[in-house]
Amino acid sequence: MAETQTETIPPQGNSSQWGATRPVTIDANGSFQTPDGEIKPNLGRTVNDVEAIGPESEPLSSWQKRNNIDTSKQIKLVKLAHMRYQHPDLETITTFLRDFGMHVVKTSEDGEKRWFRGYGPDQYVYYAQKGPKTFMGGTFLVESMADLEKAAALPGASEIQEMPEAPGGGHLVTLRDPEGFPVNVMYGQTPPPQRETDELPQKVILNDETDKPRVRQFNRFRPGPAAVHKLGHYGLCVQQFDTQLEWYTRHFNIVPTDFLYVPVPSEQGKGTDGQKNKDVAVFAHIDRGSDPVDHHSFFMTTNPTSHVHHCSFEVHDYDTQQLGHQWLGKQGYTSVWGIGRHILGSQIFDYWWDTTGNMIEHYADGDLVNQDTPVGWGMAGDESLAVWGPEVPKWFLQ
Repeated sequence: MAETQTETIPPQGNSSQWGATRPVTIDANGSFQTPDGEIKPNLGRTVNDVEAIGPESEPLSSWQKRNNIDTSKQIKLVKLAHMRYQHPDLETITTFLRDFGMHVVKTSEDGEKRWFRGYGPDQYVYYAQKGPKTFMGGTFLVESMADLEKAAALPGASEIQEMPEAPGGGHLVTLRDPEGFPVNVMYGQTPPPQRETDELPQKVILNDETDKPRVRQFNRFRPGPAAVHKLGHYGLCVQQFDTQLEWYTRHFNIVPTDFLYVPVPSEQGKGTDGQKNKDVAVFAHIDRGSDPVDHHSFFMTTNPTSHVHHCSFEVHDYDTQQLGHQWLGKQGYTSVWGIGRHILGSQIFDYWWDTTGNMIEHYADGDLVNQDTPVGWGMAGDESLAVWGPEVPKWFLQ
């Protein structure tokens, strides 16, 4: 007699992670059954930012006023341009980054510095130099030389440095935040030559159950790395969350998109429903007024130790990401978490360890926001991290 198989949640699963109590998904707080006892099927829908964020929210201008943010004094960032890391073995990390979907655009004459590009609009998206493992910070493009000079005048900032070896040149200032993390700002880089159209990935036509535009056209794919388009964001684990948040949002046009909080029995924190809550994580974007920007270019979360969490690079689409995941696995690299879809930001994610021990992510299909997107709050927890995907590994949260 054949053995009966019963479907369950994934092994060692957490029911809250798999949708039972998720607070920010469709019908999460309602019944999973219809009146006649049938189980409701899953559902996906694109909704506007106000509806998606929900009632625990506040207009951005109100949040800035409440926190006494003077935008006229800020260093104006345009975008996040590239990451800077130091690696003990430059050749090994080069092999990894090529398998991750980047290309070497330049190596210094002494062979100890290397710049990597994607296929997007940036001269390079990653800078690596030889030396002991060191996080050297994210690098933001600023609006003007005056912004660079304003940055150089802050306590602990470096002088304005020329970058004659770097593709596109330019000038750089390195700051230190209150916990000592480096933050780089750059101006004067020459843009790269226009990319050829045939370098850009083609959009794959999809058929669903009612809309079937792909007639006598078949989807075919080439195995290989997931080509990186641009740098999307990076994030830090910090011990002094409130101090760090104040520093970044006061000195730069970095603004919160979403906060995560935990309830506390004290008077700390904000609670739009009257509860006392403490903010423990923030996803922040670069405020460019009405122009659409990524849901977050920077994030922070509280942690017992201060360290970089990960940096993240955009790829074309879901198929690209799956093929890249398969490629990295076949090369013997170590997966951290993925593939899945985040709730905040909506990105499809895939996290890996590089060969030096840094976490790095591919993402696709992220949300865009602007100054009219309200600041949102939600409860922290594993269930706030993904709407689908593998269970969150403990090392991701460390």
